[in-house]
Amino acid sequence: MKLEKRFREIIKKMKAYRYALSLIGWDSNTEAPRNTFKRRSKMTAYLSKELFKLQTSKEYQDIVYNLYDKYDELDDLLQREIKKAKRNLEKIINIPEEEFLEYTKLINDSQIIWEDAKANNDFESFKDNLEKIVKYNKKFALYYDKLANPYDTLLEDFEEGMTTKEYDFFFESLKHDLVPFVKEILKKTNNNYEELRSANFPKTGQKQFSEYLLEVFDFNKKSGLIKESVHPFTWNTSPEDVRFTTKYMENYIFSSIYSTIHELGHATYEQQISTSYNDTLLNGGTSMGIHESQSRFYENNIGRSLAFWETHFDKFKEIFPEQVKNYKPIDMFKASNNVEASLIRIEADELTYPLHIMVRYDIERMLFNNEIEVKDLPKVWNDKIEEYLSVRPKNDTEGVLQDVHWSSGMLGYFPTYALGSAYSAQIYYQMKKELDIEKLIKTNKINEINKWLKDKLHKYGSSKTPKELMELITKEKFNPKYYIRYLKEKYSKIYN
Repeated sequence: MKLEKRFREIIKKMKAYRYALSLIGWDSNTEAPRNTFKRRSKMTAYLSKELFKLQTSKEYQDIVYNLYDKYDELDDLLQREIKKAKRNLEKIINIPEEEFLEYTKLINDSQIIWEDAKANNDFESFKDNLEKIVKYNKKFALYYDKLANPYDTLLEDFEEGMTTKEYDFFFESLKHDLVPFVKEILKKTNNNYEELRSANFPKTGQKQFSEYLLEVFDFNKKSGLIKESVHPFTWNTSPEDVRFTTKYMENYIFSSIYSTIHELGHATYEQQISTSYNDTLLNGGTSMGIHESQSRFYENNIGRSLAFWETHFDKFKEIFPEQVKNYKPIDMFKASNNVEASLIRIEADELTYPLHIMVRYDIERMLFNNEIEVKDLPKVWNDKIEEYLSVRPKNDTEGVLQDVHWSSGMLGYFPTYALGSAYSAQIYYQMKKELDIEKLIKTNKINEINKWLKDKLHKYGSSKTPKELMELITKEKFNPKYYIRYLKEKYSKIYN
């Protein structure tokens, strides 16, 4: 089919532009010198303009719509791809080119402005940029669908099939069944291992243990690498090039351990996607919720298990003999699962984590319902944290400025973190029926778990929707009861 052949040619060219922009983005977030940003902003604006022209060209529009008219004649994979292409196209063809380029430049500039604002506890210096980012996202969402709630449109971008209606039901389930349990656990006394959690662990040793974790989780270092960044993230262009970062805090060892394992979950997913999707629109993980299910599974179900510490404590002690000379694997297990009302999301324990996400979901929803303005965010943020966790940030660095997402324009992303945790619990209970997970962790055979996930989930890339994948893996529709059950079982046991 001539149409399909030309469609493939244009997609390959788009991917070449995105590859270049993506590499620049990786460099910006890892090791680019500060003085490079002004010049790179101009260069990325030029590349973005060329990409915009290509993906909004009349030829490409005609091809996509003509193929969509022949939808029933296409094979299943091409149907899925053309459906995605049509949505992506309709999201941008009504955006004036000038606005698109202005927004691209705004996002490029906002990264360094946010970093400085966070470092200097200076929300005011970031406020104007954030106001523009929110304004553009509202405007772009309405360009796509004038009748829909703009926030629903953004939520759909990160999690296909999810709107405020579905998320409201999900979060209400957590508030009803989980929040009372969390409050009961927070009342319990437990040795929180404060000395261990705040001891000094030199960065060189932390890097050594992170490299060790790459071996434990069978990460293919010929197709990826690890670096350091202000905020941990995973980057990829294909299964053959998957990179991620971690964050080292010498006075909080668990930050790097679980940032590394979390990002390894994302990275393993991307490395195990079939390469047959490389030159299609079906490469990459199918959604951020499914992606988070993998990072949270590796981080929590594996990395925070007793079996994990029984297996790897000796290596940890070899690197940090003085710091852990008075501790055993059970101590590392309990310390890594200590529950407390903390302020920082990425350092939050597994049990209180969804409450941090509810704060962000509430705030984003209020922003897009015009109930609050960007200037109100510091106070609203602090009030919400206090409402859910009974603690209040002392400054904006540990409050509203702590996350990179809004500076990157990722409004609607946060809910997928809690959703992904819930997905992972449901997948975990299905996996337990087919694998002896604890034995595989104890015998250092996590590669067998990787293989199971590759066969059941990873290999499909985004050729299936999140809902289709959940039913394929677990034999039923998504149900938050598994998440609540998992957390209650685990923490009831830890806290007696």
